[in-house]
Amino acid sequence: MKLFSWNVNGIRAVINKGEFATFVERYDPDIICLQETKAKQGQAEIDLSQYEEFWNSADKAGYSGTAIFSKTKPLSVIYGFAETLAEKYNLTSDNYGDPTHEGRVISAEFDAYWVVTVYTPNSKGDLSRLELRHDKWDPAFLAHVMELEKTKPVLFCGDLNVAHQEIDLANPKPNIGKHGFTDEERAGFQAFLDAGFVDTFRAAYPDKEGAYSWWTHWANARARNVGWRIDYWLASHSIADRVKNPQIHPEQIGSDHCPVSIDIDI
Repeated sequence: MKLFSWNVNGIRAVINKGEFATFVERYDPDIICLQETKAKQGQAEIDLSQYEEFWNSADKAGYSGTAIFSKTKPLSVIYGFAETLAEKYNLTSDNYGDPTHEGRVISAEFDAYWVVTVYTPNSKGDLSRLELRHDKWDPAFLAHVMELEKTKPVLFCGDLNVAHQEIDLANPKPNIGKHGFTDEERAGFQAFLDAGFVDTFRAAYPDKEGAYSWWTHWANARARNVGWRIDYWLASHSIADRVKNPQIHPEQIGSDHCPVSIDIDI
């Protein structure tokens, strides 16, 4: 099984560029997890008869959103968090909106595991959403995947909007304390590892430098590979040894992010 995750930064734009068709033809994924779709189902001209489609779109038009396309029909699909979880972690509206109405999470249950995709809220350049990230969202998402894990192993992926270690971005020193590389965001990621989840790429390539999944549009950063690794596949410890060939695919253009993938041996 080939599982791919990609922040497309607008599915309609990627389709119009011809890059989504190229992506599907090039890699032929069994499961595709998308973030930042910026569209509702039906707004994008997609002809993927081989896939079942599941969309979680933001209430706000043209914003956020996730989707899962799968060749195998899931046993069940959960959109977002349970209300009890949102209430427990006080996930309510801030100056940007209600994070539970931004289409940020889809969880699909298959025979042997759950596949979860997430588009984690950006803490913003002025860190105005850092409190939401650190105190509410990250703990709520961890609680969500741990609840799923009670039934079967979890593979979760997406744009987590954080570089975990200095090796995960090209210029760590000047970015310490800035959004995407604050102590709080990095601690949120570390909490996943402390709970037993495995960063599949870093487990396979602990010392690999220059492995990035996002590049700013400024200063020809992608061509110079001045980037960040903020897109991940994490796996429950109980299934991590069946995850093979974790890869980053900078050759796939169309977005400021590139796809990341794993193979799962079931």
